[in-house]
Amino acid sequence: MIAGRSLFALSAFRFPLLRYSASPRHIAVRVSPEKTKRLDLIHQRAMSEPSAAQKRVGDDDPEVSAEVEAPSLKRQKFTTDSVVPDIQMSDVASELAPESASEQVADGGAVEVEAEVEVQVGGVIADSPSSPSNTKKSDSSRPRRAARDRKARAEAEGTAVVRLPKRQSALLIGFCGSGYSGMQIQPDGVKTIEGVLFKALVDAGAVSQDNADDPVKVSLARAARTDAGVHAAGNVVSIKMIVTVPGVKDLVGRINELLPPEIRLWGFSRVQNSFNARLVCDSRKYTYYFPSYLLIPPKPDSGLHRVLLRKQQEVASPQSTSSTETPSSDPSSSPLHPFWGSAPPGSTPEDDLVRKREWRVGQADLERLREFVRKYEGSHNFHNFTVGREFGDRSNLRFMKEIRIEDPVVHGNTEWIAVMWHGQSFMLHQIRKMMAAIVLSCRTNTSPAIIDELYKSNTVFIPKMPSLGLLLEEPLFNSYNGRMAAGNERLQPTDADYRPPIDFEVHREKIDAFKEQFIYKNMRGIEDMSGLFDAWVRSVDSYAGKDLLWLNQSGKIPSECVIRKGERRNHPFKEKRIFDTTSFPSETGLIKKQLLKEESVEAEGEEGQSEEEEVLDKKQLAETEG
Repeated sequence: MIAGRSLFALSAFRFPLLRYSASPRHIAVRVSPEKTKRLDLIHQRAMSEPSAAQKRVGDDDPEVSAEVEAPSLKRQKFTTDSVVPDIQMSDVASELAPESASEQVADGGAVEVEAEVEVQVGGVIADSPSSPSNTKKSDSSRPRRAARDRKARAEAEGTAVVRLPKRQSALLIGFCGSGYSGMQIQPDGVKTIEGVLFKALVDAGAVSQDNADDPVKVSLARAARTDAGVHAAGNVVSIKMIVTVPGVKDLVGRINELLPPEIRLWGFSRVQNSFNARLVCDSRKYTYYFPSYLLIPPKPDSGLHRVLLRKQQEVASPQSTSSTETPSSDPSSSPLHPFWGSAPPGSTPEDDLVRKREWRVGQADLERLREFVRKYEGSHNFHNFTVGREFGDRSNLRFMKEIRIEDPVVHGNTEWIAVMWHGQSFMLHQIRKMMAAIVLSCRTNTSPAIIDELYKSNTVFIPKMPSLGLLLEEPLFNSYNGRMAAGNERLQPTDADYRPPIDFEVHREKIDAFKEQFIYKNMRGIEDMSGLFDAWVRSVDSYAGKDLLWLNQSGKIPSECVIRKGERRNHPFKEKRIFDTTSFPSETGLIKKQLLKEESVEAEGEEGQSEEEEVLDKKQLAETEG
């Protein structure tokens, strides 16, 4: 017995249709004209006598036929000689909306209601290699049986169970990710955006109590999965939910009342039954914001400055045939950047940060940044810009549609630069690593040719920029919207088959206000209070190992910084977990204390796996994409 959800249409003027959907095939059973009166009788009894609305349909009808739609979209027809369907309507009355149903039937229209049915293929479909097997029960029947058990208990206790129809919907949401462990719901109760959203949907009645224990039952999916702490002005969650809740006139408003202010539901759209937000999404848009002072070169005598200068001189030494002198590794022998040339002697990091915030980027530096990001556009193997993937993995191939460097804007004392990323999809940490590569390359005068080298087979380490600057702007559904527009040409928005486009622009005013209040204010406030970005770049500059030797003017990857599988690296770069955080208490010097704590742990030799050393299987990696 294969259990599923069906769409049951009642009409006095056209054949009723029972449809059962199960991936990857669809079985449609059409009822003969003689059955119309019987179905009308069921509908009338459902209105007046709900408990008696159980009727067997199709078990003795020789005119019943079935169609099997294979994944290839080729339709194959079978007669009752090869398919003997056995369809049982279970509690039709509980699925009907009596008021709207009676009004539409009175007007001669069709009423589409959702019912729980059981379909059993009683014969063997011969001559059909694409036919489904009837020898194995589907795992999806188990939740159905559990729901029926709960219903039976409720009937035994004399309590009524009302099942409302569900519709596949696209929820348009926005959120500030500070204080949350990412977007995707977690089974262990960790606080996530989806977890809080799903609870609000249950409390509002958009998800029934039967489905409240498992989001899988309502086909929950998201267009883009964000890391812990990352914000989103727009994201889409697909879910099969109850869109007409008794006693709730404004469902969006009711859900927002149950959500915390940092999570907003902009609206929802009725979508096709097969709609999955992640699979249907064409592309995603992100923005990364960072203070322009990150483009200032490493401070003289810092670890990174010394190691890069030493490597530069080693490369130049064999080419110098006119001098017998040994190249000096003294940092003072290289020309100073004007920012450091004007620094007072013995300046502290705090002194430097005050001056950094007053610094303004020049047009030449902006054009250099734009030259780097053009290298990212198009299709490339981004294996060095994520974790857990080897060079030969075909999933590393990603298409970047457009990357744009906006003109800098000053907020308070700090100048900020926004980088817009528009790509088909992104892997885990991809944008943060791509950002780090161009920022570190620009500030170390590295050749843009290094980006082309990073697409090749050599594996190197690229640090991640802080999570604080990353914002998901919106996922795009242009292909889906185009298909729906074609199907809507002869329909009105009030028609049951009308499918509106997924469009964030209709909510733009509310989205922009939310971004300013909950995202930008949080981002700038943390930077102003703690200098998070400065702490990150100083942690990079303090590194004196070989992992970052790919930052060089030749645009080549030296063998010393290539990571080889199974080989242990001496003095590997260790990322600080605090830069994955976007929520901090109002405590002066907290980031400095946390960094000192992490450095002391490293000094004591306590080793733990960094995120780059995590082992993720293919399924886990696929779930992190967005």
